[in-house]
Amino acid sequence: MRRSKQQTRLRILDASFGLFWRQGFLRVSMDDIAARAGITKRALYQHFPSKDDLMAATLAHSSKLAIERLRSFRRSPDAGKFIDSFFADLSEWASKPKWSGGGFTRVVVELADLRGHPARTIARNHKTAVEQWLADGLAASSVSSPLEHAREIMLLTEGAMALMLIHGDRGYSQIAARAAKRLVGLK
Repeated sequence: MRRSKQQTRLRILDASFGLFWRQGFLRVSMDDIAARAGITKRALYQHFPSKDDLMAATLAHSSKLAIERLRSFRRSPDAGKFIDSFFADLSEWASKPKWSGGGFTRVVVELADLRGHPARTIARNHKTAVEQWLADGLAASSVSSPLEHAREIMLLTEGAMALMLIHGDRGYSQIAARAAKRLVGLK
């Protein structure tokens, strides 16, 4: 049975997502992705004319799914519970055996010298969407200056992810949650 173009495209995106997140964006070849997707390299290039196009499409697809997951979380109207839940989810995510930190941050680091790369724009847009989601949750919890506090929590989140990756200690997530609650005026 022949797969539709859309099915093949999703298969490629799934394959590239797995490889990019495990091995890094620059270390994965188009041959690796074609093999993982179970298609020929020629078929891969029919869907994505370059690795840069594939990276951008993979990140955009991943961002869409991640933001949908965030929006499906039920946010507590209690700011402390909202913050604790957010960082508990971060800790749970970091407990996965092959967790390798935040992919959107990693891609920007890998492409640090390529400021105009489309993947960097997608990563920035993703982080902005997460920040807005946090701000909306803080506003719903009646926290003053929700956008400013969301930006501070994003800093704590990025730091916690980096330190959990470096030390292998998920306790950094709890420390970040306590710091976030102090920032918004909670104990």
